[in-house]
Amino acid sequence: MSHMTTYTKLRFNPVNPDASHICSEDIAHALSMLTRATGHFPQFYSVGQHCLNCCKEAMERNLPVSISLACLLHDAAESYISDLTRAVKEQIPTYNEIEERLLETIYTKYLGRNLTVDEASAVKEIDDSMLYYELKHFMDEEIKTEPPYFISKPDFSLRPFEDVENEYKKTLSALLSLYFDLSK
Repeated sequence: MSHMTTYTKLRFNPVNPDASHICSEDIAHALSMLTRATGHFPQFYSVGQHCLNCCKEAMERNLPVSISLACLLHDAAESYISDLTRAVKEQIPTYNEIEERLLETIYTKYLGRNLTVDEASAVKEIDDSMLYYELKHFMDEEIKTEPPYFISKPDFSLRPFEDVENEYKKTLSALLSLYFDLSK
């Protein structure tokens, strides 16, 4: 079978993504249900909550709206192809190609273009910093000798799936409105 059926009942081929079949409701729902750290944190903490935390950090830093949006969407491909731990992902180039193509399609759908090198770098820096604080909070593990720069206070509380899903959808909608208002 070359497609999957999404939460909203769309038939979607993640290997050859069609932007018209990418749906914010599917992304928000799936990311609120997917766990970070392959389920190894001592409590449930979703990819959706991680993305919201990254987005809030970008906003706290007063970065451009495009970066806040990209932070919210940076793991959206996982809503269609799940995720692999970094050590495994590095060994599977085909997975990385599929994920890149899918993420580029998602960025183009929502931002009207792919990320610039500087935007991608800013998103990666926030994502990596968030990982540091997630591991410190949940696993009492420090992966760097110095804590990375961070302004916001991430929400690591145990949250109902529906709350994360609804906040994700509201945040995406608000950022898209702001992004397109600024683009006029």
